[in-house]
Amino acid sequence: MSRIDRRFAALKAAGRTGLIPFVTAGDPAPQHTVALMHALVDVGADLIELGVPFSDPMADGPVIQHASERAIAKGVGLADVLAWVAAFRQRDADTPVVLMGYLNPVEIHGYSRFAQEAVAAGVDGVLLVDCPLEESAVLAPLKAAGLQQILLAAPTTAPERMARLCGMAEGFLYYVSFAGITGAGHLSTGDIAARVADIRARAEAPVAVGFGVRDAQSAKAIAAFADAVVIGSALVERLAGATEADDIAHRVHGFLQPIRAALDTH
Repeated sequence: MSRIDRRFAALKAAGRTGLIPFVTAGDPAPQHTVALMHALVDVGADLIELGVPFSDPMADGPVIQHASERAIAKGVGLADVLAWVAAFRQRDADTPVVLMGYLNPVEIHGYSRFAQEAVAAGVDGVLLVDCPLEESAVLAPLKAAGLQQILLAAPTTAPERMARLCGMAEGFLYYVSFAGITGAGHLSTGDIAARVADIRARAEAPVAVGFGVRDAQSAKAIAAFADAVVIGSALVERLAGATEADDIAHRVHGFLQPIRAALDTH
């Protein structure tokens, strides 16, 4: 079993809902990225989504766009991201890490080279927003190396395509809670609960719900019907401007601790 599969199996056995925070690699301070990842685990993250900075993050809202811009301005690239994952693995061999981003940096790096280096660093999966299922053949070297491709589904996904996604999902299926960009405020749990229940009934992989989750209340509402909750923009916004490792850890704990507690009381 992969680290992702083992983690979700453990969550299911314990009757717990997973917490998956997203942060942009290199933001707010490149030199503290590894410390930030450890702080996420310390406060109860079950899996980390690490964003690879990209110049044209079309699926992301202003908060994550600006985080990518800040990281790129500081010279952060894919090689740095892989090096930080490798450094994280020196202390943490268990927490799954998924790289989330866009296809262009991987293509420039080279698919086979990226796959080998990512696995060697300790990456477990990739979520490439602009590589749909229909074009995922280009990711064959990644899958051959052992990286799991995390697939996206949305309220606008057609039934026949949803069936394909459910059949091919591995690691976990990321359900986008509404049709829009990250960080928007359109979350309505009543509109998505039935859809997620239907997906969970058909997919062997667990279902994580993200986009629009901002606080303990919204996370707890999602936990009523999802295997995991993804929270990104609100956390990235909270971290913006921090420059010291202690301050970063303090902000992480202050923001995520109530969310972890809400999930655990679900």
